[in-house]
This record gives sequence, structure tokens and C-alpha cells, in this order.
Amino acid sequence: MQFIDYYQTLGVPKTATAAEIKKAYRKLARKYHPDLNPNDKEAERKFKELNEANEVLSDPENRKKYDQYGENWKDADAMNQSRSQQGNRQSYQSYQSGPGGSDPDFSDFFESMFGGRSSSRQQTMYRGQDFNAQLQLDLMDVYKSHKRTLTVNGKNIRITIPAGVHNGQTIRIKNYGGESPTNGPNGDLLITFVINNNTGFHREQEDLFITQEIPLTTAVLGGEIQIKTLDGLVKLKVKPGTQNNTKVKLKGKGFPVYKKENTYGDLIVTYTVKIPNSLSQEQRELYEQLAKLD
Repeated sequence: MQFIDYYQTLGVPKTATAAEIKKAYRKLARKYHPDLNPNDKEAERKFKELNEANEVLSDPENRKKYDQYGENWKDADAMNQSRSQQGNRQSYQSYQSGPGGSDPDFSDFFESMFGGRSSSRQQTMYRGQDFNAQLQLDLMDVYKSHKRTLTVNGKNIRITIPAGVHNGQTIRIKNYGGESPTNGPNGDLLITFVINNNTGFHREQEDLFITQEIPLTTAVLGGEIQIKTLDGLVKLKVKPGTQNNTKVKLKGKGFPVYKKENTYGDLIVTYTVKIPNSLSQEQRELYEQLAKLD
């Protein structure tokens, strides 16, 4: 697999702060989001790379490993453990070859701890293989956090799916991948979400968008209408003289923000004024009178 520079993916320097990384990710994720680039395979690939880069660089521990080991950062724990064991073995060998020779009792103790004199090289340990899975959900399935049981390679895994997960987003479940062939750590399970939006709302990150038709008389005179949200219907006042394509924002009526409890985006409502396509004789006469007044 070709090495991907996560800093280059997000367009930030290695000295970038956590806030700068977050800002860069959100800007690019909005640009390449699958909802805004339907059937664009390149945008989908870019979006997955952005999620992977953000997942690593936004985690202080993973970022530290990535900065130190580069493309081998996933094997950092195994390499650190191998170095530690190698250092212990060297200390033991130095003790054996010291000026005073070795005490048989202590030699037996160290041999039981470090594997004996004959083991001069520590076997390299490798992580198990990462597993990739795809999970298809409806938009309302990720409106609230919930638990779900997945079957991966014959094993049942119960995970919590956080509210606000995005279409195309990949999350990593540590140690649920393949077993190591050398008694090292297991690989990870990478789950990519495919979210079907059948709600009538258009989603961009945490914001939702909907078009609402209003009668001509309501647009002219003002009035009260009901707007559909994911939580149900809410009443909304229409100002007199509202123009076609007017937008109003309902704060906090959008989609949950990923991993931020009780935090929501906004609902943006665009009004379209309904023009009657047929009039009764009385209505026509009234409109004619209105035209004369204008």
C-alpha cells in the first residue's frame, strides 16, 4: 500500500495545532463530501483519505506514533516492546560477562525472565491484519447513538455507533482485526459507513436543508406555517412580504455533531412561493382589482 502523508492530505504543516487540524479537516470534508459529489469516485476516495488522516492526527497518542514511525506507526507498540525486550536481554548478557562472572542462582532467574543464554535475537513481532467492513444505515439510524452487533469473520462484535456519523466515514475499532502470526497485537477493524438519506432533508455536515412551499397570500400578508424537522413539526412565523427563495435558519434543529453530546447543527429552510395555476372568476376579479391598485 502506498504511504499517505496525512499532513499533506489535510494541507497543514507538521507543527499544526489540534485546532488547525480540525479546521482544515472540516473545510476539506465539506468540499469532498459524497452528498455534494454524487457518483464522483475521486471525491469519495479523497473523503475517505481525509477521514483517515483526521482520525490519526486528531488523536494525540496516534499522532505521536505517526510522527515517530511514519508509515509504520501502526506497529509502534510492537516495535517499542521489541526494543524493551532487546534492552533487557543486553543488560542480562552484560551481567553474565561482567568482571565477577555470573552467579548460577541469578543466572537461572534471568534465564527464566528473558529466555536463556541461547536466545540472542528477539523474534520480530508484527500486528495482525486489519479487517475492513462496510455498514449500511439509514440517516435516522445515526440521529441518535445506539449499540449494534456486527458479525465479522464469524465473530459477533457489539459496538456503539455515535450519533452524527457521516456517509463515507471510517472508524477504527482497535484489536478486532486479524490475529498476529508472531504473537503480536491483533489488527484493527475499520468500518466504513454507507448512509442512505431517505428523509427529504439534504445534509451537509451537521446542517440540514429543506425547501418549504408557502401560499402566495401567506408570502404577501404573512402568517404561520408548520415546518417538518427530524424531531417532528414546529411552528414558524412568515413575515409579510416574504420573497421567493428566502432562507430562514432554525438554530439547533439540524443533525447531531459527531461525538459532541447534545450539540446540533441548524436547519435551513428555503421558501418557494406557490403561484396559483388556476383561478376562479372571483379570484381573477380580485387579482385584476389588485393589479389596478398597483
